[in-house]
Amino acid sequence: MSHPVNRYRLIGALALSFMIFAVLLNSVGTVILQSIHSFRVGKPEASLLELFKDLPIVITSFAVASFLPLLGYRRAIVIGLAVVGVACTLMPLFPGFHTTELLFVCVGVAFALTKVSVYGAIGLLTSTQSEHARLTNFIEGLFMVGVVISGWLFSAFIRSRAPASIAWLRVYWVIAAACIVAMTLLGVSRLDESAARGKAQPVRASLAQISGSSLRPMVYVFLASTFFYVLIEQSFGTWLPTFNNEVLKLPDAVAVQMASMLAASIAIGRVAAGQVLRRVAWYPLLNTCIVGMALLMLVTLPLARGIRGGQVGWMHAPLAAYLIPLIGLLMAPIYPVINSVALSALPKPSHAAMTGLILVFSALGGTLGSRITAIVFARFGGIHAFYFSLVPMTLLLMTLFLFKRETRRAALALSTLNPAPE
Repeated sequence: MSHPVNRYRLIGALALSFMIFAVLLNSVGTVILQSIHSFRVGKPEASLLELFKDLPIVITSFAVASFLPLLGYRRAIVIGLAVVGVACTLMPLFPGFHTTELLFVCVGVAFALTKVSVYGAIGLLTSTQSEHARLTNFIEGLFMVGVVISGWLFSAFIRSRAPASIAWLRVYWVIAAACIVAMTLLGVSRLDESAARGKAQPVRASLAQISGSSLRPMVYVFLASTFFYVLIEQSFGTWLPTFNNEVLKLPDAVAVQMASMLAASIAIGRVAAGQVLRRVAWYPLLNTCIVGMALLMLVTLPLARGIRGGQVGWMHAPLAAYLIPLIGLLMAPIYPVINSVALSALPKPSHAAMTGLILVFSALGGTLGSRITAIVFARFGGIHAFYFSLVPMTLLLMTLFLFKRETRRAALALSTLNPAPE
């Protein structure tokens, strides 16, 4: 990776690929809303789209994540984009809820391939923890830009005056075209992957063997932190369009557009976090963010009660529709920071296996969070469903305390085993 043009082209290709999956993964909330209207399915059944997305992520991560360095990160991303591109073309050709389920199965498999490969490539493109953290925040920040694009892209094809219309399925032609562009860009880029190649082993074995016993407790609490964070994020990200529609009484397209403010807040927050972390240590920053998230929910959710119906636009939307997405500013730094801290402690050949584990626990957290939110939403309403997020926020505070303690212990143990030369 000595040539700057090739480096920037490769980073651009990785970012574009990540953004495509951001559009698809975070369209679940929008697709749930549209499936309820277009395909006549109930909320609990529609919520299973999270499972169709997340279960393949888990299975793929366990099956192939640690073998991807042998396949090649760049090649794996191209395969993932090809699978998703084909699945997207099926959506408008064969409209139906079963086709939607198939799409998210393909998205889950392809995303597992892509995320492990992107994180592995980040390790190859950087040489210090600071560089790793900056590039991770940049890529994850662009991921959230893709989430913002997702809301506006899908809403452009939604007909609010005809909620049952399947015209919104034409959006998948656009996404399929973007896959072709990303595959072409990757095809003309080069990545030296020799440093990542090592002895392949299943991901389930990696947890017990990764970098020695001194890091195992850190890995455990890190994965628990990842699980609780994703549970929180997916609860809001998946169900905010439906919350805006049913609780805040916004039209379908406006509900989706305003839900995209959450992703915009996360994108802005991650860019800002890169600067804040130059002056503030990661642990106090993340604790402040979690407490702020809880306070924002306690202040904002009472404002969502008793809102009357009516076809309104952005200018007349309830105050809660603007305040709830601000949680993204506080949520933003948590995921990339804990990922970077954990991965920076590991040798490059272990990054693929570790990222596979991240995907497994992220998928489990996403599925559980969406499912619990769906059940509470259906039985007690959207306001109570969002109040539930206070529980994983509390648990995340506890696991971050343990994560900080274990990273310190791991660093001391490794420094004892590998003392700096005098």
